[in-house]
Amino acid sequence: MQPFFTNDAVVLGLLLLVLAVVFNTAASEHPFWKKFYTFVPPLLLCYFIPALLHWPLGLIAPSWTDADSVQKSSQLYTVASRYLLPASLILLCLSIDMKGIVNLGSKALIMFFAATLGVVLGGPIALLLVTYFFPTLIPVSSDELWRGLSTIAGSWIGGGANQTAMKEIFEVRDDLFATMIIVDVLVANVWLGFLLYGVTLSDKIDKWLKADNTAIEDLKQRVAAFQAEVERIPTSTSLYTLLAVAFGGTALSHWGADVITPFMKQFKPQLDALRLDSLMSSFFWLIIISTTFGVALSFTKFKNLEGVGASRWGTIFIYILVATIGMKMNISEVFQNLGLFAIGAVWIMIHVLTMFITAYLIKAPYFFVAVGSQANIGGAASAPIIASTFSPALAPVGVLMAVLGYALGTYGAIICALLMQAMVN
Repeated sequence: MQPFFTNDAVVLGLLLLVLAVVFNTAASEHPFWKKFYTFVPPLLLCYFIPALLHWPLGLIAPSWTDADSVQKSSQLYTVASRYLLPASLILLCLSIDMKGIVNLGSKALIMFFAATLGVVLGGPIALLLVTYFFPTLIPVSSDELWRGLSTIAGSWIGGGANQTAMKEIFEVRDDLFATMIIVDVLVANVWLGFLLYGVTLSDKIDKWLKADNTAIEDLKQRVAAFQAEVERIPTSTSLYTLLAVAFGGTALSHWGADVITPFMKQFKPQLDALRLDSLMSSFFWLIIISTTFGVALSFTKFKNLEGVGASRWGTIFIYILVATIGMKMNISEVFQNLGLFAIGAVWIMIHVLTMFITAYLIKAPYFFVAVGSQANIGGAASAPIIASTFSPALAPVGVLMAVLGYALGTYGAIICALLMQAMVN
């Protein structure tokens, strides 16, 4: 059926209007909205309001048949996934300050990587346990299952950009992806609630962990100095430079993918035998090259573009992509795979267990447990929330660690996906 709006310019305007309303109400101090967003994550609305505009309202659609029986489709998702996504990865990785992260102390980094390891190993373990004990619980083929779960791995190690990258790399169906989004958001937010409650008990938890939290005070001073150093009012020149880096890097990534993909296809029989067919995907190389490009630039003076809003622009690009994904959803099919929640619950418990065992062994304070976990599971959206509950000056610590997650998200999620594939084959 043809939607009411078929012009992509109109549809993009509607999607940006939706995003503006969600972000403005989420930032509102009005009691109603504060209470509303306590229970409903803004990210979920950014996916599902466009989905509602698609079905049942019928205002927009990803594809349709016109009055002349000609099949047509919107190009917004293609533009967002092939141009805005790699640009966002570059901008988010650009702000990585490796020296600053190292200065957070070895325990902070150990806890961050423990959180990542908990996600990478938790996925295949949870998949194995649930499918072994409840083989009929999930009405999805094993091949579709590991591919779908790869998107959760991308989100829980990195963020929305990495999640979408996994969707494209492993060709996850839109309706299954919609269900994975719900599993991701709900399970992650339940864990966030436990972490926030744990802040009120942090002294007792630190005592149980036998941790010394004096380093937290040092962190406050270092982070405040870093924030003041890079922040500045953007100029036209600095913004043009930012856009040149983002989309110049995107162009380089497309060119690299165009060169590498045909080369890899020469080894198709060998790659098929090793189940590494994703190495023949041009999108795979697009994401890998753009991520690597952003990380490489973080060691140059271009990292100072964070001071004029590099990560903010990266986030804007991601949410435009999120909205275009939302308009492709069929909500009527979302709740047909409720067994996936069992995998999500077991998965997050393995992550939590990994975190606390590591913290106990190295005597890391609860601050590193909470922020390290959310830097992976929640990303740049919720890691600063956790950090700021200890002290507002520590909020950027969450951002720094979460940005590291963006850099690792693509790589870690691919490893996790391949491990899950091995479990079901």
